[in-house]
Amino acid sequence: MSHIETIETEVRDATAVHAACERLRLPPPLQGAHELFSGTIEGLAVRLPQWEYAAICELQTGKLHYDNYGGRWGDEKEIGRFLQAYAAEKSKIAARCEGHSVTEQQLADGWLKVSIQVGGAA
Repeated sequence: MSHIETIETEVRDATAVHAACERLRLPPPLQGAHELFSGTIEGLAVRLPQWEYAAICELQTGKLHYDNYGGRWGDEKEIGRFLQAYAAEKSKIAARCEGHSVTEQQLADGWLKVSIQVGGAA
């Protein structure tokens, strides 16, 4: 039986952030105080392709801070790509921790399909 779930992503897991960056071939994220145009944010910085400023993951709150000046300082689709990769990696980590097997499929429209088989480790 198949189930469809909708997830509103909060970025709280440093391991999944690192895995998402590796998956997207981005530089490793850096922990610390990082500058955005509007000020300094403490968190895990993700450098997205051709972005003026890094996106900052505030793991304690789950918030993702970024400044792309309405698309002039970075293409918003890169945030979507990162969040999709983060959600996939976080789902896989959580499922495997529970002893479930996980498969993943890249769909023609660019979305990912992550399937979790309860009970079987992979």
